[in-house]
Amino acid sequence: MKYMLMDYVGEAGWPRLPRAEQERWLGAYNAYMEAMAKAGVLQSTTGLEPSSAATTVRVVNDKTQVLDGPYADSKEQLGGFHIIDVPDLDAAISWAARSPTALHGVVEVRPLLDRTAHEREFGTAALQPPDGADHA
Repeated sequence: MKYMLMDYVGEAGWPRLPRAEQERWLGAYNAYMEAMAKAGVLQSTTGLEPSSAATTVRVVNDKTQVLDGPYADSKEQLGGFHIIDVPDLDAAISWAARSPTALHGVVEVRPLLDRTAHEREFGTAALQPPDGADHA
């Protein structure tokens, strides 16, 4: 089963850390990702630019509203994520607990949508983009 491990951190703290401390944390993250890769569970991983680079989009009364910044103003921001493929939730939680983020932030564990079950319930067309939609 595939899960997304989402790393929420207080991004304002990173620039205040001494260079040696930043390097120590980066080493811990690299070791963590290497362990997931060696275990064969890591499917994808990436970090995100700071939340100040985010753009929030919504459509209200057929008008697009574009706002600078993240959707939610909070103490901790989504800093990156990992897609893992493990047997069950307990295994996903175990990997989340090994994340360096769990020591100074929060790791949210969320199962990815089981497209097969969704398609059985709603039909294949339910998961297809509308005609003319950008498939990028």
